[in-house]
Amino acid sequence: MKKTYHLSLITYHLSRGFTLIELLISMGLMSVILTILTSLFVSVIEAQLESQATSSVDQDGRFILTRLSYDIHRANSIVIPATLGGQGETLQFISSGITYTYTLNGSILNLTDNTGTEIVNSPRTTVTNVSFRRLGNTLSGKNTIEIQFTVTSTVTRPQETRTYKTTVGIR
Repeated sequence: MKKTYHLSLITYHLSRGFTLIELLISMGLMSVILTILTSLFVSVIEAQLESQATSSVDQDGRFILTRLSYDIHRANSIVIPATLGGQGETLQFISSGITYTYTLNGSILNLTDNTGTEIVNSPRTTVTNVSFRRLGNTLSGKNTIEIQFTVTSTVTRPQETRTYKTTVGIR
């Protein structure tokens, strides 16, 4: 249904609906807006994954250092590594008559005592390059352990890796 209006020299036709040009322009604008929003969403997700990877590595690294420090400070004697300067992937010590053993099993750091075996790191990280080296003063009998390990996030993109190194002594 068209209505025709005659104004002096120009004739106007009003019709309901959109022209093909108007539809193409609106679809083009919508696709540009949708592309921008999708790009923004992907950027936010990538930032979140990176933040989670960094957080997991930091938390596990600090927890492992704190746990090892606490246990070694309480130790009465160090069994493995057996000699001064001795180094390996296993740390064994005795505290209050209980033998504690830290070992690397694949990419998992385990703690074994008289109650069983516990996994020290979380499922979001892997632990590699574990090294326990016995240091100390033979005159005072106070032994120290140099600890080094690497924590890597299991998130593959981006993958966060940190190496930790410290020295802890028996009190």
